[in-house]
Amino acid sequence: MKSVKVSDYMVSYVLSVEEETDLFKAIGLMIKHKIASVPVIGKQGEIVGMLSQWDCLKHILAGSYSEEIGGVVKDLMDPTVHTVSPHDDIVDVAAAMTSKGWHLSLPVVESGKLIGTIGCPDILEAIYDFDTHKAA
Repeated sequence: MKSVKVSDYMVSYVLSVEEETDLFKAIGLMIKHKIASVPVIGKQGEIVGMLSQWDCLKHILAGSYSEEIGGVVKDLMDPTVHTVSPHDDIVDVAAAMTSKGWHLSLPVVESGKLIGTIGCPDILEAIYDFDTHKAA
C-alpha cells in the first residue's frame, strides 16, 4: 500500500469535552454524533484523557448498585492518551493500534493542538480505497 498519511483520512472536525463536563452531557454528545470516544480537554487546552462509551457504561452500571449515577468526565475518563501526527503513515498507525490494543479513535495533534481524530473506520476506508483503485 502506497504511503498514505493520517491527514488524508482523519476526521478533521474536532469533538471534545472538558474535564468538568457532566457525564450525561458527554454521553449525549457521543450518541448524537455516533462516536465511540472523545478527547477530554484540560484547563490549559491540553488533552488530558479519552472518554469512551465503554467507560460511561461501566461507570453507570457500577453506580446503579449504589444508586449513584452521574458525575463528571474527569472521574471516569482514561488518562492515558496516545496521539498521532497528521504526517504519520496510516499503516504505521494501524499497526500500532492493533499491536497495542488501542481500540479508540486517536487524537491527531500538530504543534500541540488537537486538529482531528483517526480511528479504525477511517483506516479501513483508506484500505478500501486503495484496494478499489488497485483493482481499477
